[in-house]
Amino acid sequence: VMAASPSILSLRLAIAVLVVACPCALGLATPTAILVGAGIGAEQGILIRGGDLLEKLSQVDTVVFDKTGTLTLGHPALTACRLLDHADCPDTARALQLAAAAEQGTHHPIAVALRDAAATQQLPSLAAQDFQTVAGGGVSALVEGQRIYLGALDWLQGLGMAVDADIQAAAGETIVALAIDHHPVALFTIKDELRQGAAAAIAHLQQMRLHFHLLTGDGPEAGLAVAAAIGISPKQVRCQIKPEQKAAAIAKLQEQGHIVAMVGDGINDAPALAQADVGLSLQGATDTAVETAGIILMTGDPLDVITAIRLSRRVMAKIRQNLFWAFAYNTLGLPAAAGVFFPMTGLLLSPATAGALMALSSVSVVTNSLLLNYRKMQLRPG
Repeated sequence: VMAASPSILSLRLAIAVLVVACPCALGLATPTAILVGAGIGAEQGILIRGGDLLEKLSQVDTVVFDKTGTLTLGHPALTACRLLDHADCPDTARALQLAAAAEQGTHHPIAVALRDAAATQQLPSLAAQDFQTVAGGGVSALVEGQRIYLGALDWLQGLGMAVDADIQAAAGETIVALAIDHHPVALFTIKDELRQGAAAAIAHLQQMRLHFHLLTGDGPEAGLAVAAAIGISPKQVRCQIKPEQKAAAIAKLQEQGHIVAMVGDGINDAPALAQADVGLSLQGATDTAVETAGIILMTGDPLDVITAIRLSRRVMAKIRQNLFWAFAYNTLGLPAAAGVFFPMTGLLLSPATAGALMALSSVSVVTNSLLLNYRKMQLRPG
């Protein structure tokens, strides 16, 4: 090497520097980790729309849950129907028949429960028209010349209808009222079972020191009962909240410096899913919720929220490792390729050796990303 002309030596050094400086490892550091992480998520039923969502999810410090269809199964059933005092309605069968007619064409879980109950009792279907739907409130329709209202108690009260009833709802229960021509006549109790992993998911969020909240359009009886059953403090629950108020509540949390993930499944959750830093939707959600959410949890298990957060954190940790080794390679390789150590040690990288080291750095980054598969099954809470 010493006998080489200065021009030849300079050319060799220039080629070695160009080869070592090739940013292949840096370019592979992030996408390989994201690709492997997305694959692991898909294997476990977590569909991620983009790598940027993994980064945002890893930074989340607050998780907001919807109730119906998210912490509960979303397949409620009618458990009780009672007429109010002085109700202008002959019996509960007639009340259910009117309610089912008003809910025609609606895919809300409560509507499905009422229609299924009417079908089970083999009640004849009634023709209805002039449907009106109030998101987070209820529905109204014209049935056999009578204006039928069906929805939350506070919605009916807001329309000037006084519902005087002593209501006690258990966990998972929702109370809706039926009114005929502005006269409340009946109350329906609809029971929705809690999802199996709901309480465990809240417990894991507590262990991870994350904040969590419950937002529901149901009344305080139903909302607080579900919260108590799964370990959420009443201070972290907001009931009788409309869709736009859900989005506003999340915006307020963001203004306070929180990075928020929203977990929902219904059309009422779409504004909140869009407002949140990361939106997660469960299997069986409405098309609107699925389109709005960035992450889809195919198993419908709330524990998948924990799995998704853990996965995002591991992916980001792997990206940082990849970037560290890629920068370390350039930090050590560039001076050696430039001949900095040649006068002292006689070390001089040939272009071929530089090419081998460049390839090795890329292989090491890809291999490190593939190590995400190691112990991947431990991502899911036991």
